[in-house]
Formats: sequence, structure tokens, C-alpha cells
Amino acid sequence: MSEKKKEVKLKVASAYQRDVGRGIVRIDRETMRELGISPGDVVEIIGTKNTAAIAWPAYPEDEGLGIIRMDGTIRKNAGVGLGDEVIVRKADVKEARKVVLAPTEPIRFGRDFIEWLHERLIGRPVVRGDYIKVGVLGQELTFVVTTTQPAGVVQITEFTDFDVSERPVKEVEKRITTGVTYEDIGGLKDVIEKIREMIELPLKHPELFEKLGIEPPKGVLLYGPPGTGKTLLAKAVANEANAYFIAINGPEIMSKYYGESEERLREVFREAEENAPAIIFIDEIDAIAPKREEVTGEVEKRVVAQLLTLMDGLKSRGKVIVIGATNRPDAIDPALRRPGRFDREIEIGIPDKQGRKEILQIHTRGMPIEPDFRKDDVLKILEELRGEEKFKDVIDRAIDQVSKAKEEEIQQVLKRISQDLYEEVKARLIDKLLEELAEVTYGFVGADLAALAREAAMAALRRLIREGKIDFEAETIPREVLEELKVTRRDFYEALKMVEPSALREVLIEIPNVHWDDIGGLEEVKQQLREAVEWPLKYPEAFRAFGITPPKGILLYGPPGTGKTLLAKAVATESQANFIAIRGPEVLSKWVGESEKRIREIFRKARQAAPAIIFIDEIDAIAPTRGTDVNRVTDRIINQLLTEMDGIVENSGVVVIGATNRPDIIDPALLRPGRFDRLILVPAPDEKARLEIFKVHTRGMPLADDVDLKELARRTEGYTGADIAAVCREAALNAMRRALEQGIIKEGMKADEIRKVAKVTMKDFEEALKKIGPSVSKETMEYYLKVQEKFKQARG
Repeated sequence: MSEKKKEVKLKVASAYQRDVGRGIVRIDRETMRELGISPGDVVEIIGTKNTAAIAWPAYPEDEGLGIIRMDGTIRKNAGVGLGDEVIVRKADVKEARKVVLAPTEPIRFGRDFIEWLHERLIGRPVVRGDYIKVGVLGQELTFVVTTTQPAGVVQITEFTDFDVSERPVKEVEKRITTGVTYEDIGGLKDVIEKIREMIELPLKHPELFEKLGIEPPKGVLLYGPPGTGKTLLAKAVANEANAYFIAINGPEIMSKYYGESEERLREVFREAEENAPAIIFIDEIDAIAPKREEVTGEVEKRVVAQLLTLMDGLKSRGKVIVIGATNRPDAIDPALRRPGRFDREIEIGIPDKQGRKEILQIHTRGMPIEPDFRKDDVLKILEELRGEEKFKDVIDRAIDQVSKAKEEEIQQVLKRISQDLYEEVKARLIDKLLEELAEVTYGFVGADLAALAREAAMAALRRLIREGKIDFEAETIPREVLEELKVTRRDFYEALKMVEPSALREVLIEIPNVHWDDIGGLEEVKQQLREAVEWPLKYPEAFRAFGITPPKGILLYGPPGTGKTLLAKAVATESQANFIAIRGPEVLSKWVGESEKRIREIFRKARQAAPAIIFIDEIDAIAPTRGTDVNRVTDRIINQLLTEMDGIVENSGVVVIGATNRPDIIDPALLRPGRFDRLILVPAPDEKARLEIFKVHTRGMPLADDVDLKELARRTEGYTGADIAAVCREAALNAMRRALEQGIIKEGMKADEIRKVAKVTMKDFEEALKKIGPSVSKETMEYYLKVQEKFKQARG
């Protein structure tokens, strides 16, 4: 009699982005030992259905948590959701003699595509009925395993008779959205958690709410700028909760015939109740439920009234939840926004840098990206991999050979040494490229980033068409052409020219990437900023202990170009605070009340994103002394600004930093303690500070031996940080011009090679100094010192 297999119960958690679509699960090492398996072995996963996957070791932070990380496709194959328990055991895996897949929707393909797909799936364990997702140029295709010989868990090998059916399978499931999972949504971790507790829990475990004696939520309103993923989120929730999903696009409900719009709404709610658990998703809800006092049409008023009665009529503890989505929450009838109808309102904001990287990872999942194998980057990655057990035998040889190889040979060198090492380096280079793209896609929402990935893929396609490798007349595309289709860094930057960020008109929140050591000199100013901004955010308890309140606002004033904006960014970076930048004149609007509304909106966003720094550049444009503006627009803005700054609660984590080079015209009410508590003069740099600034701006420059930065600092009296940056840039351009004229720099040369042969000399700096003069005179500096004296006396 065969001995019973060891099995363990593990809790399901979501997969990390780099594991999605690979058919793997992550299990901690202790559990692997218990099951008697090694990394790369196949495990059977038993939920409400059976499936199989390849086991890999868990990430260090997951050790001992008793979880199994799997992507949405494996969860669907096992019939489980996040937080459910599954039984895991070592699989009896057989070699697949035959495997047939069928697409879920009609697609055209040739024999070459089947061979290409077969190659992609070698080593993948499958069970009949499994779903498999495959990325093709940024688009995901879903297939179902319809036949396996033998039955049970089988592994696809190169000898498997592999075929794809021409006829798509009919999904014999209820009306569930086609496979959008939580891993398909990037940058919304906090929102997903809120949504799960609001929607998934009541649908899956209504008994919890019965036990607590409370009613589960009936509705959730998602609001935020267009393209941030509201509709996608609703689809993912329905899919993960295994709920019946009905989507209504607001305007579709409306009809010109009396009573027909209401009848359509009633029909939708009836259908949902018959198929509970169900989710009704109303997109653009502002179109069917506007404020009744503001609309003239009777139809809209009746539809709003019908929606209110239907939401009140949802059976208590019923398994029907309504999700509304809009980018104009203020346009919705207030009666809908009370508890008992839309119980919770969740804002879906613009993704930050980390969120943008996650979204890019999702949209480039199935994309054949070919990163740049730059020598410096590759060597850095190899050094990072030195400590990894997996590569200890080959790492020294790899570092040695890569450092001797030419840049274009690096890929081949790595492949020769170890295929695994090559794959790991490539994965990390792709990660670095996506990080770089996330850095430059400031203001892009999810839809923009999806368009960026699509455009990059199209750019790669256009390149092959230009080279004449793709024939429009041909029935199918040959396999070797498919293999040649690679998306490069250049394709992404080409796509960036075409895709505009749609959120740049919104208030943008960001953590900048400027550090204290990127700013030369100004030590005293930096220290004052540290005390005023960094300390309250990092050590709030210390302020409580001493019984003092941290400053609410800081005004930086001084000549143009001395680094006021840079200082504000650096303090945001160093204190890990969000950064909201407003340029004074942007706030002004010709519409009455619009400018004040923008100020309110900015402070509201800051309170939500606390800890946050609101940086108002050129504050003199929106806050000049009251009474000087004929139209009284700025007077109203100042009043709004004063009330907002008075409304900042102590230790709320919101600090206002203003910057100006005209401190004398700012309204005195703003400058009193309790509003702008600190008034800091940012002077033109002295000789020591100028030397520091020169060091910052020549950091990445190939300087000749005769360059004397101390001498340059001595000769630049009256130069601001911006002037010195311009001098360094001009000197470098002089050196570049000379190298090009002499033919030292040739087309196609890499940066490292150019650095060795072309240098910036002292003469280049001297030429630059002739072109760029100082922007701060003695008189200017005296004027600012007088203002400083005046402020001191006023606070006497």
C-alpha cells in the first residue's frame, strides 16, 4: 500500500509582479522541507478545484508566515481567492504525451505561432481545465487546457504533441468578467485593501456581519481622475469574489420615452438579485444621478429617485453591492452620498513613482523587452549577485570576462557563462529600465502608461516594417520574424513623444529625488529647514515632550537662482514627505471663486497625502498686499490662504513653504507667526559655498588636471547656484565642440570611451565665464539684507 503523501494547509496571498504569468508559486523553505520538495518541483494545489504549479522558495520577508503566493490565474485554476486556505502536496507529475489548448476568444494564427507558444510553455505543469495567460506584444491572450494525455497533472516537454484548437471555448461560467485579477492593477495597494473589506468580505462571508449585528455596505463610490483604474478595479473585485457582474455605463440607461429609463434600472437590480452574490457597476454615475436641483429635465430627476429607492430596497445583508465610478463626485445628487446608499467613498488618485513602476510591469509582462547591456550597469548587477548561492561558482568568471569585453559582446559572454545568470541580469536590467521610465512619467495615470507600453510595441513593429521584414500580404508571420521582435529603450522614449500625461492638469503629488548633497553650501539654511520640517515629521513625540508646536509655514526669500525651489524639494525628499508644487500664477483664474477653489483643493489633497509639503513658488503673484489689486481677486485668494493655514491642525503633517524674490510686496498678515513662522533668507553663495556648488555640478564631468575649482570659486563673486550651473554647462559644451571639431568624438562611441579621450579644461571654464556674468550685485544683496532686518524688527 502506498504511503499517504505529506500535505500542508497554506493561506493564499497575491504574487509579486515579476512572478505573474510564470506558472509558479512561492512557498517558504520550512514548508518545502516538510513536503519533501526542492525548488523547481511541481506541487498540486487543492482549493475548490485542483491545479498544479512549480514551487519556488518564498522571499525572505515571507518566511514562517504560512502563506503561498500565487497569481490570479493560478487562483482561478484552484477556485480560490486571497485569504482562502489551500492544501498543497507534492504532485504525481507525468510527462505530457499530448496537450490541446483552446483560446477563450477567436484569434487567427498559423503553425509558427503554435510552435512559438509550445516553446514558451515547455516545463509548465497543467491540469485539464486550467487557464493559461500568454503575453504577446503587451496584449494578453487566454487559453484553456481542453485535453491532456495522460490525465491528471502533466508537464509540457519538447516532445509533447502540442496543438491549439481553432475554435474558441465557451466559458460555461456565470457572467464573470474575463479574468481581471488584483495583480493586473498597479499602484493601488491601499485602495484594494479597503475595497476587499468593503465588498469581498460581505459577498464571501455574510455570516461575519450577522454575528456582529451590523449591515454590510450596500454601495461604494470610486472617484478620481479619468484613467486611474476605477472600472478595472470593479472588474477585478467581481472576478476575485466570484460574483455575477453587471456593468452599466451611465448614459446607456437614459431613454427619451417616459418611464423607460427607470424600468431599465429596475431590470438591472432584479437580474442582480436573482443571480446573487452580484455586483452592479455603474460607470459615469454622474450622468444618471446629477444634483436634482441643478438639472432641468424631469427624466434625470426620476432616474435619481428610482436609484435611491432601489438602493434602499436592497435586502438587508443581501448579496448585491453597487459600485459607482465618477471623476466628478461633486456633480452627484447628495442624497446618494449618505450612509446606507453609498456607504464608503474611496478616492483613486494619480499613481506615484512606485505605482507607475508597478503599472509598467503589468503592461510589459508579456513583452519581449531587450534592455541595454551597458558595461557599468551589468558589472554593478553582477556585484549585487555575488552573495547569491545560486551563482557563486560563476560570478567571479563573469565579472572578469564582462570587464574585458566590448559593450556589444556582453550579452553573448553572459549567455556562454550561464543561461540562468544571463536571465537574472536581463530581468534586473529590465527592472532598471522600468524604474527609469517611472521616474520620467510624472503625471501619467494607468491608462497613459498602458498607451505608452502599446506605443513602444508599435514602434518596434514599425522598425521591422521599415526594414522590410514583415510582409503585409503574407498569410502568417514566420517564426524567425516573431523571434526578432524586440522592444528596446529607444522604442519607449519614442513612445514618450506621442503619449501625453492626462493628469498634469490635476494637483500632482510626488516625492522628489533631490538630496541635501545635491545642493552646494547653504548649510545654515539647510539646518533651519531640517528643524522646521524634518524634525516635526520624524520626531513628533519630541515636540510634544517639550510642549512646543512645529512651524506651519516657512518663507524662503532671496535673489533669483539661489536654490529656493531646490531646497524645498530636498527637504521633501529627506523627510520622505509628499511634495505638491504650485507655481503662484497657475492658481489665478478669470472665473470668480475658481482661484480660491484651487487653493482649497490643494490643501485638501495635502491633508489626504500627509505628511506633505505644499510648495508655493512665486508666492508674491497670489499673495501681494491686500488692496493693491483692482479686481480684488488676490485679496480673496489671500483670505482663503489665511484660513487654510490657520486650519492646519498641529502635527497634521502638512507644511507650507513659500518662495519669492519680492518679499516686500507680500501681505503682512501672511508673515506673522502661526502662518509663516520662519522667514529664511537664501543668500547668494559665499566662496566656500560656491566651491561646493562647483563640485556638485562637475560630479559627472571628465575634468582635465589643470581645472582648479577653488580658483573658479574665488573668481565667481556674485554668481548664484543657477549661474554656476550655467558656467559648468557652457564649459562642457566648449569641450564637446572642440572634441567634435578635432574629430576626437566619432559617431557610435559610447559614453565611457568619450570620457577617456575628451576632457573639460580650465580654458573652457574661462571662456564660459566670459559669456556668463554674475546675476547678484552688491546693491541687490544689500536690499535683501535690509528686508531681513525689517522682518527682524517687525517680529522684535
